[in-house]
Amino acid sequence: MKEYKVVHPKLGLKNRIQKYEDILNQYAREGWEVKHIVPNSAMVILERDKNR
Repeated sequence: MKEYKVVHPKLGLKNRIQKYEDILNQYAREGWEVKHIVPNSAMVILERDKNR
């Protein structure tokens, strides 16, 4: 079974790309995989196995 998480990170004005990368890497360490990135938004849908 899968579980999903919708993330809309607050990136601020400086170092936006680095902050975005850091957030995605942190979730990846927790077992989350990017399922979809919403165009024209910072919103990301993540997926992982619920029974890890």
